[in-house]
Amino acid sequence: MRKREHGLATRAIHSRGLSDAPGDPLVTPIVPSATFAFETAAEFTRVMTDEKYGFLYGSLRNPTVEELAETCADLEGAQAAQAFATGMAAIAAALFSNLSPGDKLLCPSQLYGNTYALVEQHVKRLGVEVVYLDATDAAAWEQPARVRYVETIANPGFPLADLRAIADTKGEGLLIVDNTFASPALCRPLEHGADLVCESATKYLNGHHDVMAGVVAGSRELVEATRRYRYETGGVLDPFPAFLLRRGLKTLALRMERHSRNALAVARFLEAHAAVERVHYIGLESFPQYELARRQLVDSGGILAFDVGGGREAAERVLDGL
Repeated sequence: MRKREHGLATRAIHSRGLSDAPGDPLVTPIVPSATFAFETAAEFTRVMTDEKYGFLYGSLRNPTVEELAETCADLEGAQAAQAFATGMAAIAAALFSNLSPGDKLLCPSQLYGNTYALVEQHVKRLGVEVVYLDATDAAAWEQPARVRYVETIANPGFPLADLRAIADTKGEGLLIVDNTFASPALCRPLEHGADLVCESATKYLNGHHDVMAGVVAGSRELVEATRRYRYETGGVLDPFPAFLLRRGLKTLALRMERHSRNALAVARFLEAHAAVERVHYIGLESFPQYELARRQLVDSGGILAFDVGGGREAAERVLDGL
């Protein structure tokens, strides 16, 4: 009888990348050690040269962080993953490990503010050509480029990138997707043709307002390049937040289901309210890309926005009344 494959909710709880801790504990322990001992110089050399997998120095690998990364790889449907100190550290690693002077980077015109600043102030300084495009117009992406970078659900504004359509334009280039506003519970970009996926784990993956972290997932080769970048630039995740994040992942599927249900109820209430001019939520039938959202995502998530009649003062009164 064929063994049934576990679903995402079960894997988020029970997926374990490392099982060699003393006593084989069900919960991976926090390993705060910055350095690790070896029985022989020969063993040290094998680990140092990557001939053998092992732990040498905390900024290279840490057991607690590695278990988290293995779980994230499983949830994303990836060969490998790496955890970072912040979401921006993960995004920077994904971009800088794949761009060189003279390359072209395609980005959506509506882009998370810090990512836009990174591209404008640091990526361009490398001599990389940057072209901003409409994420909703896949045909505009049909041009040669080393990297295409999009967000599953854009922050701000919420336009959706048709991941499969944009992936079909990449040729020999790479598609990197920021999946923060969806999480692997709602969308797995690697299944839609992406090469690397980035997550700000500070948000949905952790879900408890007590961790800052980021994740990159993809092929072993591409992820290994981000690991080297992380080591060389210092965006290493500490074991304690890695432990908290791993614990937060256990409720990811449940939280995303409830986020989606509650947000849809709020969005429908607001859409019917006389003082609200417009509601931006991908789960509403009135959302311009509603059909794409249904095709590309399992559910709609918890992020929405709305325009209040009466200008800034009216909007501030609404905020102050919450």
